[in-house]
Amino acid sequence: MNTVDPQHDPVDRTRFPADPWRLVEADYRVEDLGTAETLFALGNGYLGMRGNPEEGRDAHTHGTFINGFHETWDIKHAEEAYGFAKTGQTIVNAPDSKLIKLYVDDEPLLMSTADLQDYERSVDFRDGQLRRRLIWRTPSGKRVCVTTSRMISFTERHLALMTYDVEMLEGDAPIVISSQILNRQDGIDEYHQTSEAMGEGFDPRKAAKFAGRVLEPQGHWHSERGRIIMGYRCAKSGMTLAVGADHTIETDNEVEELISTEDDLAKKVFRIHATKGQPVRITKSVAYHSSRGVPARELFDRCRRTLDRVRESSIEAFQDAQRDWLETFWRNADIEIPDNVEVQQAVRWNLFQLAQASARSDQMGVSAKGVTGSGYEGHYFWDTEVYVLPFLAYTMPSVARNLLRFRANILPKARERAREMAQRGALFPWRTINGDEASAYYAAGTAQYHIDADIAFAVMKYVRATGDEDFLRRDGVAILVETARMWADLGFWRFNGEGSFHIHGVTGPDEYTTVVNNNLFTNVMARHNLEGAVEAVRHLEESAPDEFARIARRLDLEPAEVDEWEACAEHMFVPYDDTLGVHPQDEHFLERELWDLASTPPDKRPLLLHYHPLVIYRFQVLKQADVVLALFLQGDRFTAEEKKADFDYYDPITTGDSTLSAVVQSIIASEVGYPEMALRYFLSGLFVDLADTHHNTSDGAHIASTGGVWSALVFGFGGMRDYQGRITFDPRLPEQWPSLAFPITLCGNRIRVHIDQDAITFRSEGEAAVTVGVRGERYAVEPGEEVRVPLDGQGPRLPSLEGTIPVIGGKRADGTIITAGVPDPLLDAEDQLLPGGPDHPRET
Repeated sequence: MNTVDPQHDPVDRTRFPADPWRLVEADYRVEDLGTAETLFALGNGYLGMRGNPEEGRDAHTHGTFINGFHETWDIKHAEEAYGFAKTGQTIVNAPDSKLIKLYVDDEPLLMSTADLQDYERSVDFRDGQLRRRLIWRTPSGKRVCVTTSRMISFTERHLALMTYDVEMLEGDAPIVISSQILNRQDGIDEYHQTSEAMGEGFDPRKAAKFAGRVLEPQGHWHSERGRIIMGYRCAKSGMTLAVGADHTIETDNEVEELISTEDDLAKKVFRIHATKGQPVRITKSVAYHSSRGVPARELFDRCRRTLDRVRESSIEAFQDAQRDWLETFWRNADIEIPDNVEVQQAVRWNLFQLAQASARSDQMGVSAKGVTGSGYEGHYFWDTEVYVLPFLAYTMPSVARNLLRFRANILPKARERAREMAQRGALFPWRTINGDEASAYYAAGTAQYHIDADIAFAVMKYVRATGDEDFLRRDGVAILVETARMWADLGFWRFNGEGSFHIHGVTGPDEYTTVVNNNLFTNVMARHNLEGAVEAVRHLEESAPDEFARIARRLDLEPAEVDEWEACAEHMFVPYDDTLGVHPQDEHFLERELWDLASTPPDKRPLLLHYHPLVIYRFQVLKQADVVLALFLQGDRFTAEEKKADFDYYDPITTGDSTLSAVVQSIIASEVGYPEMALRYFLSGLFVDLADTHHNTSDGAHIASTGGVWSALVFGFGGMRDYQGRITFDPRLPEQWPSLAFPITLCGNRIRVHIDQDAITFRSEGEAAVTVGVRGERYAVEPGEEVRVPLDGQGPRLPSLEGTIPVIGGKRADGTIITAGVPDPLLDAEDQLLPGGPDHPRET
């Protein structure tokens, strides 16, 4: 049975037909170029290319990105203050090597104006290739078949491969194919028009615009065999880059070849006397290498070595290796949802984005947009640890380790930042590329101290999922110790009888409420961080005393510190309101007026684009799940009754203005018994990019949301939990789905989980037994064996919540009535009050 109603399918299936293993575009359109460029972008975690047409035009935003390759700039604050972020960092648009222009009878192929008699573009999740086939009727009436392919290698981190095939179907014609490498970052396009360099949709507000030149030429070179190499250095950051390309041509037609290089443009041109039925194939192999400061000439040599390997082998060999790599990826990560091709396609597209964003990041972070766009300036946030790393820990643990190594590498800078913020330990930057804090708005940036606990959470999740004690000793324990030190120093004790530990002046995940006292999410995650540090230190002290002694000396660790962390965790203040029976998002959250979302005009959403932050901060209204996210990540610390009460309160006032929200709401809705809401939220998260539901997919894919899709399936509908390293299941399969199947890897052993309406089945494909829990019972799954556990239903099934106001008319602990309103200066004062005055709240 379909869960996507054809009448309400958010995707236009006449243009994007459902296919379980491919994203297919059957009709070329110009009105949403930016979205399509993101959907068809390719990447491997290091190198990414947007889905721009080979011919260069038309494009919304051109983009070729290298993870971590950035320029720096001085942040100018209107009013300076001590500790404000000083150095901005922005991902640089690397030289564009996708460009392959075609002229037939000296008429260019321009996608926006071409008479296309046939067209299909697709990205295949099984081989990672972007393909396009079209038949173009030229202005002179000749028919030309153009077939292209593009691939960014998962096995060769620095390599991209392209093919461009042309065949005259009717008539002969002179053809010119101009393969180029173009530095768009510094303001030229292939026609030397500055305004068109980055594409018609480029918005300098979304990626910092530089006053001067960014990429300084460091030399260019070409050979008569068709190889081109160009080098650059970022003007301020000093990072260096080289890009090289090899070209070959296969045809029986007569060909003349030309080649040239300049500072910002290199060309390999083929002039062909094309005859009907005689195909032409151009193969372009491209290598990108970057460094924090190695001279570009050294990178030239690295490009040569990468290209030599392709020349010595064949493009087909690398395509085969790509297919093998992805076969392994899908064996470890695929989620199967039968009888629903639309959902299956969307799930695989989301999982494919996770591979493209992380696989070869190789000790770099995963930015908010991966390598699909310049949104958020290529910065790394908490998204990686909370939304992406759980997927990697259970499917690609070596990649998860690499991502955590990035945090370990910037730990020295995190220590420096803590000193600057008058704290002990380490404080990781809220947003960064190079390890320096780059958030210019501290209230919704630096104040999100919870990033320390999020990183510690990821360390513990990875170690427990993999059993990687080596990582714990080498890097993990240092992160846990330094973040625990920060929390113990940031918080303070209050005594009224028994002492309690409080954390003030912080911001939680919900950026519609900032700089508060005792944010619940922050406090419970800090508690988990402190407990994890205590557990790790004492575990190493007992299991590896000699190694621990060296670690203690290196970290200057004293036993009294560990005891202090334990006490802070044990007495952490967790706000709770007995009157309403819910956990306040922060100590004073419930004192505010509720924002009446039902009465908010649609043209005022999202709120952050239509109201000053100070207006939003005065209300009970959420950009994204905050308490509800804590219920998921720290679910073993809350009762079932508390989870339902909190969800009932916060869900109606959560706007969903953040793409991070729907997937988490789906997970908790599944757990507490709202199956229809859970499925609705899941589908909302599933199609964030494919349906461009937030109208900003053109900036790049929402990578954290794609990780959340995996979590919503595995933790939500699959009911898996991994608290304290114990794997348990309590499934919540939607009644519309016949089954759900997925693999997880536990300490190197892969098990396959299959859930249907009547049972959950585990099949081990590893070499050691794996113990799992199902609704309170423990089961050992032996190697090669299958264990089937009958299920008595799929949990509680309650009717969905209605309305957008949780407690109108309810009273706070001090006896005052909770009211709701919408800030609007055009309304009369009496309209802003509730009907009948303060004693008679408005009912909804």
